[in-house]
Amino acid sequence: MEIKQALLALANKQDVAEDLLIKCFDDLFQGKLTPSQAGAFLFGLKTKGETPSELFPAVKTALKYAVKVDVTDIADKTIDTCGTGGDGKMSFNCSTAVALYLADMGYKVVKHGNKGVSSKCGSAEILDELGIPFLKEPVEIKNFLKSKNFVFLFAPFFHPAFKHVAPVRMELGIPTIFNVMGPLLNPANPTHQLLGVGDKKYMDTMAKVLQLKGIKRAAIVHGDGFDEITPTGETQVILIEENDIKKFTITPEEFEIKRCSEQDLKIKDKNQSLEIMKLLFEGKAPQPIKDMVALNLGMALYLLNENMQLKDAVKSARQRVDKGLKKRRSLFL
Repeated sequence: MEIKQALLALANKQDVAEDLLIKCFDDLFQGKLTPSQAGAFLFGLKTKGETPSELFPAVKTALKYAVKVDVTDIADKTIDTCGTGGDGKMSFNCSTAVALYLADMGYKVVKHGNKGVSSKCGSAEILDELGIPFLKEPVEIKNFLKSKNFVFLFAPFFHPAFKHVAPVRMELGIPTIFNVMGPLLNPANPTHQLLGVGDKKYMDTMAKVLQLKGIKRAAIVHGDGFDEITPTGETQVILIEENDIKKFTITPEEFEIKRCSEQDLKIKDKNQSLEIMKLLFEGKAPQPIKDMVALNLGMALYLLNENMQLKDAVKSARQRVDKGLKKRRSLFL
């Protein structure tokens, strides 16, 4: 049986061969694995450490079972902002704020996300509270994206096969390969992506997989332990531009931003996260929160505008975050 072969390889700290890995994920998505087999498989991959040669076929297999979303007739340039989660920082939902700011600025955002698994509040909880609909139908998705510049693709709607995985992930209660895969599984296949990685050991792996997927321009970021660019310290960046990969490090001081503490970025619960988000959209959030959003928004603008320098992009983002959203009444239903 394939799963036993895979578990034996993982127990010996060996990579799982591609054809064997694909068969195991096929069985997982078809509900053919028992909960104990599925849990052991995910835990084994986690403890060994997933490689690009394992992650890419896992992503391809997951997308094979996904409901496809085609918005190419609406926009030739789309972006997703998301993180792997699992950083344990309990910070506010920065990637969602960045996505909504981008939409407010006229960029087409296809935000793929889910409820929080290892965090206090995921993108789904925040967007639901803000009144953003979770759409399923292709026509509705296209119309909403066209009129609002934003659409939220709630992962369970587009990855029905994950119903066989969700209970196991919840019982394990730790980040698994699905935290790493999640940001790579957007069914709309965006052309651009800002992807935060909570564990920096996955940065090279994620970059390689995005490159193999044919992304036009993307940035993998890990900031001082966060799956975001952070004002608490240094942020490592991997920039992917089709066939080219560049690595560099940025600091808050480069953008005339003061460092803050991790505590300045933490939230207690969903209510506080929502309160901070609403303050952000009015340009009135605490300065460390605004700085973090500006840094990530700036990177997203840099990705979307190839002729823009990163410092100029962050400067533009800071000015926009200070003013708040212009069209929040039309965006939030």
